[in-house]
Amino acid sequence: MSLTNHISQPDTTSGQATPTGDGVGFLRRMLKVLPFAAVSFDLGVVTLAMMAAAQLRETRFLFDEPASLGSVGLVMPLMGVLWVAIIAMRGGHHIEVFGAGVDEFKRVLNATVYAAGAVGIACYLAQYPLSRGFFVYSFLIGLPLLMVERWVLRRVVQRARRQGHFRRKVVIVGNVPAIDGIASVLQRETWLGYEVLGALTPAHDLTVETPHGVPVVGNLDDAASMAPALGADLVFFADGGVASNSHMRAVMWELEHHDVHVVVAPSVTDISSERVRVRPVGGLPLIHLGKPRSLQALSQMKRGFDIVGSSLLILCALPLLVLATLRVKLHDRGPVMFRQQRVGQGGSTFDCLKFRTMVVDAEARLAALHEETGHDEGLFKMKDDPRITGPGRWLRRFSVDELPQLFNVLKGDMSLVGPRPALPSEVATYDVTAARRLRVRPGLTGLWQVSGRSNLSWAETVRLDVYYVDNWSMLQDISILAKTAKAVLGSDGAY
Repeated sequence: MSLTNHISQPDTTSGQATPTGDGVGFLRRMLKVLPFAAVSFDLGVVTLAMMAAAQLRETRFLFDEPASLGSVGLVMPLMGVLWVAIIAMRGGHHIEVFGAGVDEFKRVLNATVYAAGAVGIACYLAQYPLSRGFFVYSFLIGLPLLMVERWVLRRVVQRARRQGHFRRKVVIVGNVPAIDGIASVLQRETWLGYEVLGALTPAHDLTVETPHGVPVVGNLDDAASMAPALGADLVFFADGGVASNSHMRAVMWELEHHDVHVVVAPSVTDISSERVRVRPVGGLPLIHLGKPRSLQALSQMKRGFDIVGSSLLILCALPLLVLATLRVKLHDRGPVMFRQQRVGQGGSTFDCLKFRTMVVDAEARLAALHEETGHDEGLFKMKDDPRITGPGRWLRRFSVDELPQLFNVLKGDMSLVGPRPALPSEVATYDVTAARRLRVRPGLTGLWQVSGRSNLSWAETVRLDVYYVDNWSMLQDISILAKTAKAVLGSDGAY
């Protein structure tokens, strides 16, 4: 989807951009509905959790206490309202937290802890004999249910945003390279829900677009007037977008009358929120960036997770491994395994194991296919590759051919999650950026697999791998593994 689809086009006769009038007010009302929907869902989930807790309390499981202890019916509505109110006070219903990042889940978690503390302290001070079983069960059941509810709501919002709903209209102010850098991210990640209306640059010509295709609709001094005229919800100030501190203050003072918010977008990309800290010093908000986390990706915790995970997966996949072995062997009586030298962590090489999915002389035919397709960089992938055998197509479709790599993981050459294992010929062409992929063990799966697999360009694959290396976390590994199952079962981009 182009960034210029459904946007206001500049009126070259008047020097102003005219909004398209395609439901701007309606879309804004839809955005305002989201927090109220979240409040309603939270109340429903909390009520459900407390009803389940009341039933469990009657069983006296873990807590043997008199059934008459403390009227649950009196506490439930007060406790439910207090719980959701604290989530709201902790920012759990702000429009900014929906659809992206972990901040939403952190706020719900912290609010639940505060709610539990508030209820406990209130009952203690009022000397109200609240059932311990009801209290504990309510929060033990309610927290997971709230997380699941928010995850489902997030998926719904992201899907709606990809279809053009719940979007926030954006005007980007800055120099052209910074504008295109932001616009490319917003175009790529459509689930974030931003639609770029146009750009304001230090100097402009109304007939000119940026190289990324964003129309230039004015200059820096027009920010306060152009944003409301275009029907924008947000103004992004990028590099070169602020003439002075007084200029930004003046723009913010003017925009507050039009319900237009201001976002400062520094030239910092591909850095996870866990590495970013904003600390005001003397009224100056300083952005502190944590160190890249590639060394943490080599920790004993990750290695232990790999050993346990690969061992369990091998046991679970044993019947499938046997079936695949028989199919490959009986097809042409050739070798079952295909061993290919790949480059691992630190530049060391190892034999990467896969079920053979191609004809025996596949490597001999590779040069001719390179010439035929014009391939000149990265890992060679070809749709409808003529070298793939009948069993090989089935093995590749569901990624069964990669299951033997679990033994590489168990041995320590690979990890369950990491960058795509590279060929020595690929590594020989690496620049400084691509070489960062070698700082961690290559993975059986990775961000590249859950973000498009073979449909990704070489540059995009490198970007995702480097992002993973610099922003590693255990939670991200678990998330990638969960998404991999969906990507494999969907067979999206696998060939």
